[in-house]
Amino acid sequence: MDRRRGLTTAIAVTAAGAVVVTAAMVFSGSKDGATDAFDGGVHVDGSDQPGPPDATLPTADPAALVAGVQHADAARLNPARLADGLTPPTNRWFSGLVFGEQPQPVFPLPTSFALTASGFDIGLPQPETSERLIIGGHVPDVSVDVGASHARVSAYDAVTVTIELLDDADRVLGRVVLAQGSPFISYTAVAESTLTLGAAFSAASDGLASSTARGAEWMLSAPNGALAGTSLRLSAGQAATWFPVPDDLPSGGLETLALAAVDPVVGSEVTYGVGDGIARTTIGYRTADGGPTAHALMPHHRQGEQPARGACNLGTYPSVYGVLELCAGSRLTSWAPVVETAAELDLGAVPDDRRTAIIEQIAADVASTPPFPSDTYFGGKSLYRAATLVTLGSQLGAADVVAPLREKTLTALREWAEPDGCARRDARCFVYDEKARGVVGLTPSFGSEEFNDHHFHYGYFLATAGLLAAEDPALAAELAPVLDLLAQDVAAAEGTEWFPQLRAFDVYAGHAWASGPSPFADGNNQESSSEAVTAWNGLGLWAAASGQDDLGVQATWLASTEAASTRAYWTSLDLDDPVYEGFDHQVMALNWGGKRDYATWFSPDPAAMLAIQLIPMSPVAGYLVQGDADAAARADRITAQVAEATPAGFDVKFGDYLLMYLAMAGEEHAEEAWQVAGEVSETAIDDGSSRAYLLAFVASAASGKGPGSGG
Repeated sequence: MDRRRGLTTAIAVTAAGAVVVTAAMVFSGSKDGATDAFDGGVHVDGSDQPGPPDATLPTADPAALVAGVQHADAARLNPARLADGLTPPTNRWFSGLVFGEQPQPVFPLPTSFALTASGFDIGLPQPETSERLIIGGHVPDVSVDVGASHARVSAYDAVTVTIELLDDADRVLGRVVLAQGSPFISYTAVAESTLTLGAAFSAASDGLASSTARGAEWMLSAPNGALAGTSLRLSAGQAATWFPVPDDLPSGGLETLALAAVDPVVGSEVTYGVGDGIARTTIGYRTADGGPTAHALMPHHRQGEQPARGACNLGTYPSVYGVLELCAGSRLTSWAPVVETAAELDLGAVPDDRRTAIIEQIAADVASTPPFPSDTYFGGKSLYRAATLVTLGSQLGAADVVAPLREKTLTALREWAEPDGCARRDARCFVYDEKARGVVGLTPSFGSEEFNDHHFHYGYFLATAGLLAAEDPALAAELAPVLDLLAQDVAAAEGTEWFPQLRAFDVYAGHAWASGPSPFADGNNQESSSEAVTAWNGLGLWAAASGQDDLGVQATWLASTEAASTRAYWTSLDLDDPVYEGFDHQVMALNWGGKRDYATWFSPDPAAMLAIQLIPMSPVAGYLVQGDADAAARADRITAQVAEATPAGFDVKFGDYLLMYLAMAGEEHAEEAWQVAGEVSETAIDDGSSRAYLLAFVASAASGKGPGSGG
């Protein structure tokens, strides 16, 4: 499972180009003296948005947290193209620009972008679909030679990134700004520059020129008189902007886009709110002069019943994720149904005979619990398995049965939570790395020393602590120095000099990215969508146990948004969308910036393709069927997915999760799963689960009270 993951900081760039690290307010970053105006002067603070008002950001003292733990040079990162003073941007959609010997293409959508030896290339991905793969990689449509010798990322925030292009003397020639969801890619000259284009642009209208590549028309907005054939001359401070013409562009649409292109995007602000059953995300695109712009909606932005949205009538773009809908305006607001933090299954309607069977299995599972591993993934996962057994035993009146396991688990968790543990041992402890500005667990696994998978790993620790300290404030206080540190590493609400803002979550894509440095030509990726949702549920459990209400709201927002994108891109695919024509599977196992793949990092087995979207089937797993109004359609989808995953039956790795998922298809299927659950071999029970939890999950579903049942 070589899955890879990230970092951010709110930044401002002064008129002189100096980088200033700031503490972000409402997930904001500003650059180049941009104003606070959006859409005719309405500031993006969420107060005028439909849905819940802005949440209060969690407060933390990261300096104190960092000071309280062991420091060590434990990360393995090489930010080769990053301005001094910036937090290394791991786990971002653009991380491939920063790390590695050579920069990699990135996919801000709807466009793609790549640095070249002397400038940059821009493309409009054209998806191609086959039986197992949807690919829309970077193919250059527009090439721009700036005369640069190297480049570096000089600023970034939650949605945008600024790239400086420099000459041999390390003088900045100009800056490129990319923004997720924006069709515009702009270059602003710092010094007088003559750019050489790979193909000529022909005058199309006042201030606009046109060129065609691979059937797509590209427009160039530049100062009058700046363009001559393939030569584009810009004075210091002047900007040029490229954008692809969308499909189905309405009459007058080009004029709207041309007006927006003159005022390039330079930064973003993000706010969120939770209430009335929805989680709101608002992205505000900041332009240089405060004028309006345009943005593209991904499919998850359009899910479900949505409040009034505004003018999304500027045409469409293709993408590997489906059609992107282009909207006028500087504000993108999307909503997701709330996923509430859940600690335990609803077992209230489970019959006595099944409760007895579960208790008997708990005793067997407690007795057979192996030693806890020492690496951050399997170590955290094993603690979570034990904590769920302890919780299950307590629910069923068998606290005495699980008492030895509770003590064993607490002893191990306390060891992991020792702030100075790494001063005495080289495993089962966490350190703070000052250069990487993050927490690294020892012993690392799956590249976690490169910041891969931190939300997966740390989510298990947060959930374990949240479960065991749920009614023990003294224990929560004892664990807090390290557990709060882990929460800051993956989900700090504000960027500081100690931690990036939202390291492991992409507010535009609606989900986390798993790779730290993202050394791939297809962009960043995420495989285990379910472990991402579980991580945010774990954050919520820890918030509840430690009395951090605002952190709990943030966790609910993260879990709800991640769940909505999971359904859209991993588990509940809209197979009627033309992008899936020719795709021959029921789920998508691995999503990237530039492709989507029915494959995993660790196994070619069909069971793995579905199970990696289910693991560990926590009590919050109802999100997998959230919004399924048609019970028959839900049953058809789940049974088809499970049938594809289990051609030889459930005696396969992850068979337990597949049985739990089958139980969510309806009570009849839950009864079938109950019969099989007691008979499958031990090899079908994952090391993050137990047969007792399998039986309890299925019994809960069969009683009509399980996750997603609506009971």
